[in-house]
Amino acid sequence: MQAQNHSGSCLCQQVTYQVSGEFENFFLCHCQHCKKDTGSAHASNLFSGTAQLNWLKGEDKVKTFTLDGTRHVRSFCQDCGSAVPNIQFDGALLVVPAGSLDTEVEIEPTGHLFCRSKASWQANLSQATKFEDFPQ
Repeated sequence: MQAQNHSGSCLCQQVTYQVSGEFENFFLCHCQHCKKDTGSAHASNLFSGTAQLNWLKGEDKVKTFTLDGTRHVRSFCQDCGSAVPNIQFDGALLVVPAGSLDTEVEIEPTGHLFCRSKASWQANLSQATKFEDFPQ
């Protein structure tokens, strides 16, 4: 089987990257750190122990933050703040924010993490009114 190639970027397009290989897991994390990190209900990250990350542009604009006393790591574009991939555990794990990808992935979410920290307001999200764009 041929390795998949995925490309991604930050919001301002100053950081671009390519991932060669497969993602083994896709987790939606509801922990307090990820909620603060994303400003949303959860983080959506793809994980691979075998895929290779290649920065195409802007690697010098990538800043990595590790929250003291935790395993929480976040990499982001210094210009626009968008989450971008990082490599953790001494190079053993590639973590790719799913929303930073410009290409589709075939893997479905593997599961939800830290559900005890789920935001109370997300319990009935499927019932909220849906708009294709901004409401008129």
